Amino acid sequence: MTKTTRTSSPGETFTFRSIAVPAYGPTVVAALGTGATAPVIALAAIDLGASVSVASFAVGLGLVAEVFFAIPAGSLIARVGERRALIWGCAVDAVFSSVAWLVPSLAGYLLAQFALGFTASVFMVARQGYLVEAVPYAVRARAMSTLGGVNRIGLFLGPFIAAPVIHLWGPRTAYAIAVVSGLGAGAIVLLSRDITAEHDLALRTAPARQPTRTVLWAHRRTFATVGIGVLFIGAVRAARTTLIPLWALHVGLTASQTALVFGVAAGLEMLVFYPAGSVMDRLGRRWVAIPCMTLMGVAFLVLPHTATLAGVGAAAIVGSVGNGLGSGIVMTLGADHAPSEGRAQFLGGWRFLSVVGGSSAPLGIGVVAGAASLALACTLVGVTAFVGALWLMCWLPRRAAPNDPVSQTSHERLGP
Repeated sequence: MTKTTRTSSPGETFTFRSIAVPAYGPTVVAALGTGATAPVIALAAIDLGASVSVASFAVGLGLVAEVFFAIPAGSLIARVGERRALIWGCAVDAVFSSVAWLVPSLAGYLLAQFALGFTASVFMVARQGYLVEAVPYAVRARAMSTLGGVNRIGLFLGPFIAAPVIHLWGPRTAYAIAVVSGLGAGAIVLLSRDITAEHDLALRTAPARQPTRTVLWAHRRTFATVGIGVLFIGAVRAARTTLIPLWALHVGLTASQTALVFGVAAGLEMLVFYPAGSVMDRLGRRWVAIPCMTLMGVAFLVLPHTATLAGVGAAAIVGSVGNGLGSGIVMTLGADHAPSEGRAQFLGGWRFLSVVGGSSAPLGIGVVAGAASLALACTLVGVTAFVGALWLMCWLPRRAAPNDPVSQTSHERLGP
């Protein structure tokens, strides 16, 4: 992870160690808070008097908010700069985590959950933009994969940190951890060297900043080609976290067995993110994107034919390896296609496609499972994954791009 690579400026070198704290420190700290609160969102809502259906709505509310706020987040970052937006996002995250922790009403709690979706959008778009600016093209995929990987590490560790707190003081105290993580992430951003200062200054002093709608329309072909592939990736990934627990319940596994399956699978995901980024940098993006979707497709097609802990676990592991290979792929593709002018707005649109894909999957699964069967839902998601793999095969370059400058458009490279 400390391999030295020449940057675009003569005489300068780049190491991952040089961006470890400003790029990855805030991400892993913020993810600890997200991981700590994820298991208790529904439980906290029920404690405040919610029904099961309202509690389920509370779980999905953050994702709905991310769909709503993804494009506005890009516009905000374009106006104030990536570093300032990150600091604001961390502060808002701490404030609304406090609200979720202490508010006495269900309505206030739901409002806080919605607001936390906004901070997630700002954080992810700004972090992605930071790495586009800070990292040379030759190691961009490794940088983005590492960003996705450290986020997974935080999400994985968060529940373990929260467990004793929840045991002693109840589910909502998990949000106290999120308050601390939000403040901690903001402090790291504030105290770290700002490598994007020149770019942010140029954005704020530009005589004519492009409107968001202009940026998105100018890159409509990219969104309609590679962007559709990103939508496929988001949908299949979200289906994983919905279908595997439902199928485990369907075949009679206990909650502890299901948790064991997820724990082992999550551990394997964290082992493959950096090698996947290295493959993308050396051979090209399709060498990871296509295996990622293919492995998840195989997992979903096999899942309906399992009925034991070993069988469900094997399918989950195959899917998790595929998902781990794809760590950072959406952010890498977005960075590859983002323009220098209007980058934040473009990345907001890119995030929107990914989150739309992710939010549509649980709804589709519910409809198919209710109208037909859970097994059919698994099969349809598996087929969707293979369709996504074929789509990406058509639109991603066959080889790694040359070591060209950061922040370039991709119209010249698109095409089967």
